[in-house]
Amino acid sequence: MVINVEVARNGAENSLSLIRRFTKAVRETNVLKHVRAVRYQTRRQSKCSRKKIALKRIVGRLEFERLFKLGKVVEKSKKHGFKK
Repeated sequence: MVINVEVARNGAENSLSLIRRFTKAVRETNVLKHVRAVRYQTRRQSKCSRKKIALKRIVGRLEFERLFKLGKVVEKSKKHGFKK
């Protein structure tokens, strides 16, 4: 979405009023509002990449369980857990 805002100088118009008209034109087109809304948006991950991440998570969990059963990894205790 590209909107070009163009303002031409009228006769003996001073630069201040030209800038004011330009600012008004930009405000009316809502360009800045759209740019600020989209500024920090991130693209959604594709279905394929989400599946890859899920598979890595599953494989990692299975590997941890296998090592835990063999006694090579000690389960971490919760340091900041709430006591009941």
